Amino acid sequence: MKEFVVIHDFLVSEEVVGDWDGEEECVTENLNEIYHTLYQLAEDDIEPTELTQLLDLVWEHWIGQPALAEIEHEDIYDWCRHVLENREQYLEQQF
Repeated sequence: MKEFVVIHDFLVSEEVVGDWDGEEECVTENLNEIYHTLYQLAEDDIEPTELTQLLDLVWEHWIGQPALAEIEHEDIYDWCRHVLENREQYLEQQF
């Protein structure tokens, strides 16, 4: 059911991420990679509302983190896997 969630609705541009002292392009790429990775790792039958809430969490969690400019692919994968495996904890925090 994840096909009902349009990943392009979540992707960001350099203008949206704000000022990162010249690292806007890198931050944008990393943030979009997090969105794509989370979407790809999610089960095909995940509830669309649940997936949307988890994707919304990406912005809330990462946009203020200095590590966003330097995060590695492996760390992105690990974080996304962790979120999906512990989704109840993350979804509880949203409410």
